[in-house]
Amino acid sequence: MSSFSTYLIGFIVLIIGLAIAAILLGVSQTWVVVGCIILIGIAILMATTRTKPKDPPAPPMA
Repeated sequence: MSSFSTYLIGFIVLIIGLAIAAILLGVSQTWVVVGCIILIGIAILMATTRTKPKDPPAPPMA
């Protein structure tokens, strides 16, 4: 399993936990769905930037 998928799975578990907590606190289901969509977008952006392979260093100029 790649680090990208591991990162996304962990973030999705976090989002599910936050959504359940928000519903138990009485937050409207509409706002819970909106928050989940936003957090999934943030998760994809963060996973992409954190797991992107680094560019190899440029060869030394003579």
